[in-house]
Amino acid sequence: MAQKKFVFVTGGVVSSLGKGIAAASIGTLLESRGFKVTLIKVDPYINVDPGTMSPFQHGEVFVTNDGTETDLDLGHYERFVRFEASSKNNFTAGKVYDQVIKNERQGKYLGGTVQVIPHITDEIKRRIKDGAKNSDIAIVEIGGTVGDIESQPFIEAIRQMTLELPTNSTAIAHLTLVPFLKVSGELKTKPTQHSVKELRSLGLQPDCLICRLEEEIPNEEKKKIALFCSVNPRNVISMHDVKTVYSIPLLLHNQGVDGILLDKLGLSKKRRPQLDDWKKVVSAKLNPKSNVKISVVGKYVDLHDSYKSLNEALDHAGIMNNSAVDIKFIDASKVTSKSVDTLLGGSDGILIPGGFGERGIEGMIIACKYARERNIPYFGICLGMQIAIIEYARNILKLDRANSTEFDIKTKHPVIAMVTEWKDASGRKETRSKNSDLGGTMRLGGQECRLNKKSLSYKLYKNERIIERHRHRYEVNPDFHNAFLDKGLSIVGRSVDGKLVEMIEIPKHPWFVACQFHPEFTSNPRDGHPLFNDFIKKSIKLKK
Repeated sequence: MAQKKFVFVTGGVVSSLGKGIAAASIGTLLESRGFKVTLIKVDPYINVDPGTMSPFQHGEVFVTNDGTETDLDLGHYERFVRFEASSKNNFTAGKVYDQVIKNERQGKYLGGTVQVIPHITDEIKRRIKDGAKNSDIAIVEIGGTVGDIESQPFIEAIRQMTLELPTNSTAIAHLTLVPFLKVSGELKTKPTQHSVKELRSLGLQPDCLICRLEEEIPNEEKKKIALFCSVNPRNVISMHDVKTVYSIPLLLHNQGVDGILLDKLGLSKKRRPQLDDWKKVVSAKLNPKSNVKISVVGKYVDLHDSYKSLNEALDHAGIMNNSAVDIKFIDASKVTSKSVDTLLGGSDGILIPGGFGERGIEGMIIACKYARERNIPYFGICLGMQIAIIEYARNILKLDRANSTEFDIKTKHPVIAMVTEWKDASGRKETRSKNSDLGGTMRLGGQECRLNKKSLSYKLYKNERIIERHRHRYEVNPDFHNAFLDKGLSIVGRSVDGKLVEMIEIPKHPWFVACQFHPEFTSNPRDGHPLFNDFIKKSIKLKK
């Protein structure tokens, strides 16, 4: 394909309507027709990246294989489309302004006055085009809503691109809300009209209008919206509530979204869409043959988006096992020796996810001990692995110094500590990814791990060497590796140099596996993930 094609996805009225899902679903449809697709998320906020943002406010920080901390929508992209995101697939206003200021300080603008137009918009366009390389079609999602003061430079950059590129190189899909008022018993199209009016006032005309609402939009309302928004009635799409988010690609395809966009882009229908795998996913999700209850003992349970990829990975494993997965979120800070049975009783599996900070650590340790002693399948991820190490050191090895959790580094030999706090760090230095502007110690992104060939993990991965994504600061102190030998807990995965613990298992337990990395980031609904798939499989088998 000679000319690069762009589909811009914008939103109006309110945020959190599902632009990320819409963009990912469009990517699914275009990919199913044989096009090479990439997706880019542009965030108008001033933060350089979401790495330092609160999970309670922003939700999950998704980590790409190259170690970039990104918006959670990139998780949707990788789950729906078979591509690997990188630092080029997500950028913020903060990054754009930061780069422009650096350019100005270095004299790259030759002493000219630095302005939003053309300098900021040029930098936005450059990043979009850079992210679109090596693809046929780039789907670019603009965060926030049209009319926000923060998003105006991005909308302007898109407007310029629609003028600078050939007419059939760009298409615009606008997502908007069509609310239903119970008092009057009618749908209201006015918010959509105002949203499109705002978009058009900024120089953009939607080619496809995706309406978000509870029930399917009636034809009369479609015609009304089409008339007042100057779009073809067939281009007014109903994205109403469905039983599973994985039905959205099929829902949009049935209304011809892929055809509408391909027509605008001047692309022949390369082939009929291959959507059989998605139909199987939806069928398995909607027709489970069993159900299983998984308790997630975490820190950020008040906002489920804080564990978005984790939730999805459990869901994927349920699909792979033809089972419904009932996820029960439990605030770790509320778990005590007295409350643990009430909170975790009846759990078919217990999972402790990653997290930062001291809050809830003791409750997690109690939950881990509960799973170990009751022979309940246990899955520890990142912090969840460190919790398992501490619990075992305290209660099985009886190490007094194990009473120092990973957050108390005042003692000389903590079991879990930052690399810089080890007594014998062997000169090893761990830094954040090169894509991060922050200093400090953190392992980020995909890193290789070697598995013991006699382990369950090796059997599940079917490979001695695996690459999984990390996001953490603390590690198991090498001084304690030998302490677990012949004590019932096996270190089955290590870093390439053998110094870092990546995976542990308790072989005599029905299912006790923990890993330092985040396997949820590489799970998808069509394949699941080997660890999650087996965790759910065993939880179903041992269900009481």
